[in-house]
Amino acid sequence: MRLLERLRKEWFMVGIVLAIAGAKLEPSIGVNGGPLKPEITVSYIAVATIFFNSGLSLKTEELTSALVHIRLHLFIQIFTLAFFPAAIWLFLQLLSITPINEWLLKGLQTVGCMPPPVSSAVILTKAVGGNEAAAIFNSAFGSFLGIVITPLLLLLFLGSSSSVPFTSIFSQLSVTVVVPLIIGQIVRRYIKDWLERTKPPFGAISSSVLLMIIYTTFCGTFSNPNIDLDKFSLVVILFIIFSIQLGFMLLTFIFSTRNNSGFTPADTVAIIFCSTHKSLTLGIPMLKIVFAGHEHLSLISVPLLIYHPVQILLGSVLVPTIKSWMVSRQKGVKLTRPIV
Repeated sequence: MRLLERLRKEWFMVGIVLAIAGAKLEPSIGVNGGPLKPEITVSYIAVATIFFNSGLSLKTEELTSALVHIRLHLFIQIFTLAFFPAAIWLFLQLLSITPINEWLLKGLQTVGCMPPPVSSAVILTKAVGGNEAAAIFNSAFGSFLGIVITPLLLLLFLGSSSSVPFTSIFSQLSVTVVVPLIIGQIVRRYIKDWLERTKPPFGAISSSVLLMIIYTTFCGTFSNPNIDLDKFSLVVILFIIFSIQLGFMLLTFIFSTRNNSGFTPADTVAIIFCSTHKSLTLGIPMLKIVFAGHEHLSLISVPLLIYHPVQILLGSVLVPTIKSWMVSRQKGVKLTRPIV
């Protein structure tokens, strides 16, 4: 089993490299309107597949128990939709005196305002073996909250008078997240014994879907003409995004592993990914709607286009390290339990 797990990890890392290389060589295949049609295959089919897969593999009692973990949900949602944008705003006050392109800096603020993604945080939490039920709940719930809160945060920090079509975004979330998850849970009830007997490769399926998301994401990044702007600003923004990602992952780790936090190691894994990941799928449409007609919309969008692949890559690279920590911590907890 360990050999198979090691081979699967190595295959996945090789797949990431190949996906990025393929996107760099021929980005036109995976861009919107290209042969792969990611606006359909990724935005709808891939995301729906992820949540159907999660619904099928997740034990109902685990999802039910996740719903009542109020403290965990509050931590993730407050960090994502309150602390994150406020911290970015304070940081940008310092960066405003630098020669970095001001519209790229405004783009960093939009990243802070985004809700959690509906796919990558769940897949990475599952890959580590963390609290998948909590990751699913907070990804879905955070996305629904973001429909209302994100436009308000964008208006607060950047300003715009455009309205947001809540109905269409809500409908897409329902189709790609809620319905597949419910269908997966319903199907599981009828084939539960077969699933426990055969143990289908849910992890491999999720990893394959994630590779497709990585490929199409980098296709969009490499094919975007706005990436070819001020090289200095782009390099600095890239460095800042990596620093923000690592810094906030470390911060959530520290907060959630305090002695009185009340969170398990599996909870911490879900917190790390759900609190620091931001949605490109919801983010770009919202930016296009809230800032429709804005002459600098393309520049404002660049940091989010960079942040999304960075969070997937960084998360994927850290999966083995976080998993080793979680397993060792769980073993430690078992060893320290008193014998009754």
